[in-house]
Amino acid sequence: QVQLVESGGGLVQAGGSLRLSCVASERIVSSYRMGWFRQAPGKEREFVASITTTSGTTHYADSVKGRFTISRDTAKNTLYLQMNSLKPEDTAVYSCAGRRWLGAATDNNYDYWGQGTQVTVSS
Repeated sequence: QVQLVESGGGLVQAGGSLRLSCVASERIVSSYRMGWFRQAPGKEREFVASITTTSGTTHYADSVKGRFTISRDTAKNTLYLQMNSLKPEDTAVYSCAGRRWLGAATDNNYDYWGQGTQVTVSS
């Protein structure tokens, strides 16, 4: 089973930036697609962004488009989420996920998940 470990969360003021990292226990190109999701208290988990690990094709939720950037470093087996212009409504636990098949770009049906990292944006 692939292990995913996120880091980089924290407390930031509105308008600030954070970069999340997700390190995989094996080569990330063995996962066709990887994604970032978030879950705020009392809300369902929601899609944030996804990327195909070989071609690098990206997809974003409308709420983060233009502010967040998903990327991967195949040499480091690491997935990133650069978050700029953060808003209080971005506060959530952010988790990375991966799967060994392509599937739809925005669904949440993944084979393995990380434990998550807390992001808190103060107003």
